[in-house]
Amino acid sequence: MRGILVPLVVRPVDANGRHMLHFGAMRLRAAALAGLQEVPVIVRDAPTDRYAQVAENQRRHNLSQLDMARFIRDQMDAGDSQTTIARQLGMNLTTVAHHLSLLELPPVLDDALKLGRCTSPRTLHELSRLHDRQPEHVKQLLEGSAAITREAVATLRARVDPASTSRSTRLIAQAIAACDRLEKLLALIELPATEGDRADLADLHAKVSALSGWSALGSDRQTP
Repeated sequence: MRGILVPLVVRPVDANGRHMLHFGAMRLRAAALAGLQEVPVIVRDAPTDRYAQVAENQRRHNLSQLDMARFIRDQMDAGDSQTTIARQLGMNLTTVAHHLSLLELPPVLDDALKLGRCTSPRTLHELSRLHDRQPEHVKQLLEGSAAITREAVATLRARVDPASTSRSTRLIAQAIAACDRLEKLLALIELPATEGDRADLADLHAKVSALSGWSALGSDRQTP
């Protein structure tokens, strides 16, 4: 056993020697399970950057979309603008808005999110808008236990609200679905060992994020 290779990060909270853990909760639990008596620690005096903390949690724990939405709302309540939040998280403004909409979903869509049937903020945002106009049709789509895909939502919208659905909108929906699949593939890739591979992975993440944002913006322009 090689022990913990990446130190935990803590900061002092009082004069009695107590410290607060900011990064490394999973490593600390693993160390306890392994029976380790000592772990490497970095003591950081400066206040923790909450954006750095959520980035670390996202990388290590794969935060849910709802967790990210709550973080965005907390930062807005603390005074950060959506523009600042988008820049700090590497998102576009549309993606930030879609995450916020997760906190105001109709109960039937909130259930679908929490059950894991649909976790895409973009798809849930579109379903919520469609639910405002055609609640019964949305409820029919949600019957059963199958995953709710972007293609299924686009098909439903074309069927019940054809005036709002153009060929461009359908193509954009297909492109966004492709981006969703790419994002899932990227999430399965562990951090590569070589510098070159890490750079390639970062470039892929940036490209997929840019494509997703462009597609979401395009979809919003096409939909009244």
